[in-house]
Amino acid sequence: MDAERLTPLTLLRAYAMGIFPMAESRHDPRIFWVNPRKRGIFPLEGFHISKSLARTIRRGRFEIRVDTAFEGVVQGCASRAETWINDEIYRLYRQLFELGHAHTIEVWQNEELVGGVYGVTLGAAFFGESMFSRRTDASKVALAYLVDRLRIGGFTLFDTQFLTDHLASLGAIEIERDDYLSRLERAVNRGANFDRAGPLPAPQLLLQRSTQTS
Repeated sequence: MDAERLTPLTLLRAYAMGIFPMAESRHDPRIFWVNPRKRGIFPLEGFHISKSLARTIRRGRFEIRVDTAFEGVVQGCASRAETWINDEIYRLYRQLFELGHAHTIEVWQNEELVGGVYGVTLGAAFFGESMFSRRTDASKVALAYLVDRLRIGGFTLFDTQFLTDHLASLGAIEIERDDYLSRLERAVNRGANFDRAGPLPAPQLLLQRSTQTS
């Protein structure tokens, strides 16, 4: 794939078809498309907050922010021995962010970015791209706030691309491609608003809402 031909619109069209881009490594300029036979998703009413995670959230030792450090979150996600985020993918997602189609949930501690998650929105679908954590439970906390925001914003599909043991422990499941494409078609043709939720909820309210919907 000639990366120079890729535009934010190309990416959105690809997501609407059920495919997404990756690179072999940070330094490989080539981009290829992925269309998994089985797809990981988070049922938005099935996100699992364990007792230990609830304690972490309740203590409020992290500050949560939205869309204030996109570059930092992507860099945090790419700062590992193996990554599929190369410079071209970063450039394209930065453009999606500027267009309002990419968002971050960030976890801060003492003004240091210690965790976060970012993804792409299209209609009522959220495509989770990557997350990172530099403190225990930081990425889990980010996911908890993200799921709450998606629920309130009217989203119906939270795509995690693949299912890992970590995501499964939080309530993610794996579905067949045909099932995913049916859900995707319905989601991208519906309206949703990532910012409808307004200010982030206090920890106790987040936990209360999570209990009511799980």
